[in-house]
Amino acid sequence: MSARTRVATRTRTGAGTRTGTSAQDRARAVRTLVSPLALASRRGRAAYWSVFSGVVLAFGLAFLFPVYWMVSGATKHPDELVRTPPTLFPEKFDPANYADAWASMGLARHLTNTVFQASGAWLLQLVFCTAAAYALSRLKPAFSKVILGGILATLMVPAQALVVPKYLTVAELPLIHTNLLNDPLAIWLPAVANAFNLYLLKRFFDQLPRDVLEAAEIDGAGRLRTLWSIVLPMSRPVLGVVSIFALVAVWQDFLWPLMVFSDTTKLPISVALVQQAQAMPLSQLIAAMVIASVPMVTLFLVFQRHIIAGIGAGATKG
Repeated sequence: MSARTRVATRTRTGAGTRTGTSAQDRARAVRTLVSPLALASRRGRAAYWSVFSGVVLAFGLAFLFPVYWMVSGATKHPDELVRTPPTLFPEKFDPANYADAWASMGLARHLTNTVFQASGAWLLQLVFCTAAAYALSRLKPAFSKVILGGILATLMVPAQALVVPKYLTVAELPLIHTNLLNDPLAIWLPAVANAFNLYLLKRFFDQLPRDVLEAAEIDGAGRLRTLWSIVLPMSRPVLGVVSIFALVAVWQDFLWPLMVFSDTTKLPISVALVQQAQAMPLSQLIAAMVIASVPMVTLFLVFQRHIIAGIGAGATKG
């Protein structure tokens, strides 16, 4: 072998060694739970997908099994519900419990009350929280940081500590001395003061492109016109998230409606179910709970893409 051939062989061998070493170094540099080198082997891939599938299945069962237990329990006979050990599948499928619960508990009236109260709270919260967040973010009033800090400080106060002050306020509204008990305004007005949703909106407005807003000002758009035509269309993801939070908060609230509504015909479904629980068969009560949960589950399934997009919309700047 000539000297030139030996030099060329060493050069190619060294280049191949450096290439393989650099590839291994890059693989090691990637910090993941399972390294790419381990996933490259058949045993590594099999172990990874086995563990991954097992974890997903375990979490799926943990979340979905209570839902199945509730839905199937509504189709069982009351004696079968209290049997020990419990039955995994209904021995006698009885879907009539849903119709009986709907008729005997007056769910139509209570669901209508809940939708009316939640819709009003959602609309007022969307209007006032959006206006306040836009003012704090873009209009920059005097002492805006102090005002925002005071609003955020209310998040540190437990909700239970505010129940008595809120009740005294709605029992005799300051200045106008009006009693709002047994009135939907007692649900709507406290719901407007939501510091978390206001802060969520403000953070989103802070990250809107400044160039777009300045272009609207150059074109002669006023503050309200900019809010209506520019800011709100760009804020649909975060407005969807705020809407879901507002609706769910009113839908699942129990203590506050119980305090402000003494008229049983105006009770939301969360309070009506508890008050009628003692007089109803267990299977019908579970059926009523299933019916009460259907609207919120449906709302999430329909708008889950918008909810997830809205949650991540203001997470990073760019």
